[in-house]
Amino acid sequence: MQDKIKSIITSSINTKQLLLNDPVLMGTIEKVTTIVAAAFRAGNKVLFCGNGGSAADAQHLAAEFSGRFYTDRDPLPSEALHCNSSYLTAVANDYGYDVVYSRIVKGMGKPGDVLIGLSTSGNSVNIMKAMEQAAEIGMINVVLTGESGGKLRNMCDYLINVPSSDTPRIQESHIMIGHIICELVETELFKK
Repeated sequence: MQDKIKSIITSSINTKQLLLNDPVLMGTIEKVTTIVAAAFRAGNKVLFCGNGGSAADAQHLAAEFSGRFYTDRDPLPSEALHCNSSYLTAVANDYGYDVVYSRIVKGMGKPGDVLIGLSTSGNSVNIMKAMEQAAEIGMINVVLTGESGGKLRNMCDYLINVPSSDTPRIQESHIMIGHIICELVETELFKK
């Protein structure tokens, strides 16, 4: 069993090594960090969406902004869009699960806000519809996916496509990338 444990850890390290050695992805992470910091500085918010494990990751990252990361500081306006279960179940029941995110983006989103969608496949229909709605509003769209980027590849302003097709390795990298963005944004906005 220890060999299997070591193999899983090695696979995670290898995925992150590929990410580390990709100058395009490093540049995109830097750009997204700058854009998120600028949005907060301008009084805008950052919204997150995902399904399943990616919903948990979306909620985790939103909490890093609205709570705190390293610094005891003012909260930053950020929310994961699936956290209101009454809204989610009502809209899924009345309109369909495909529009649970686009409908709330239409209600909450403003020009200059940032929408960050997490989808390991890049093909989540409800995230695609949310990106379309956000683009109509004038929001900035960021997508974190797996290697192919799926259909979301062409539906966002910024694509961070982790170089893997293995869902757990992609999700591990999404959290790492999210933590990098949170740390750098917090440092930029709350320098002492």
